[in-house]
Amino acid sequence: AEMQKYLLYNAVEPEELPILKELSTLEICKVWSGMSRHVYRQLLKKKAVEIGVGTFVVVPDHANVAEGKVLPVERPMFILSKTLKMFYNLESDETKIPDDRPVVQPDFEEITAHTHFRPGIVEQCVQETLLCFAGALRENKEVEFTFR
Repeated sequence: AEMQKYLLYNAVEPEELPILKELSTLEICKVWSGMSRHVYRQLLKKKAVEIGVGTFVVVPDHANVAEGKVLPVERPMFILSKTLKMFYNLESDETKIPDDRPVVQPDFEEITAHTHFRPGIVEQCVQETLLCFAGALRENKEVEFTFR
């Protein structure tokens, strides 16, 4: 049900983004850097993290090292939700979340504990950012989302 709110029939209105209006760019970056650390910690625990528009997960892959030599590696990926892809008519490779990776939701309590924000602010900031992201998808805008 989380993802439904990112399937936009209309443009995102500024009043749908009260927290983003209130926070500075630096503060928004702080929230996402807390989110990033949290996702990283979960990936290390062999979990996948679902954030509404898709899921962060580590998938098995292989790297070609020398002639004919292949090295098994693990690659972190963001897999866009299927429903979102269909809704916005997006193309991307079909990547499955490996069966041995339990899918978890972000623990906003834990993320907030590592930032100086009030509880709830972090979660709302993340959701509003994703709403902006969905709004850009809806309007076919180029989106660059840099995530360490």
